[in-house]
Amino acid sequence: MGRVGTISSTSLEASVTSNYRRSSFSAPCDSCHFQIIFYEDKNFQGRSYECSSDCSDLHSYFSRCNSIRVESGCFMIYERPNFSGHQYFMRRGEYPDYQRWMGFSSCIRSCRIIPAYRGAYRLRIYEKPDFSGHMMEFTDDCPCVSDRFHHRHVYSCNIMNGFWIFYEYPNFRGRQYFLRAGEYRRYRDWCATCAVVGSFRRVTEF
Repeated sequence: MGRVGTISSTSLEASVTSNYRRSSFSAPCDSCHFQIIFYEDKNFQGRSYECSSDCSDLHSYFSRCNSIRVESGCFMIYERPNFSGHQYFMRRGEYPDYQRWMGFSSCIRSCRIIPAYRGAYRLRIYEKPDFSGHMMEFTDDCPCVSDRFHHRHVYSCNIMNGFWIFYEYPNFRGRQYFLRAGEYRRYRDWCATCAVVGSFRRVTEF
């Protein structure tokens, strides 16, 4: 088995021990302690590809992704190029098949580093678009939004501090959405197809 390529710093490239390289791409990397390895087959078999930076289009480096190993750091991986489609939060660990990251298929086309963050966490969710209607502020994880917010729908939100993951269903299940600090006036701003938010949590594992 060999690695087909790498996105990394020069120092990391020097440590690669693959027998051959089908393709190679080098880009500046400010955080070389981030590393994710994509494998075309289950159980970390077949061709593999290392990445240690954001990549908006992975399709030229592998045709499918059936297992992943996150060596360090946290990533979001995406079903489509340009950080679109189904998205999945990946912490350090091994994922021998795509069901382990709650994937729907073996198609992964882009990935993004989640920078390390050690500060406070704070967000506000709203019942209606444009920050109107009932509002509630949170500083911690929420396993069931309807129990605390008393609404199943979140039409807008303001992420004031930290990185967060929204989930479609309670108890951190279903489709995932990565949110960084900023204003989200409508649910489409965080790439959701509807306003249902079942749960959310802080990204605290780096």
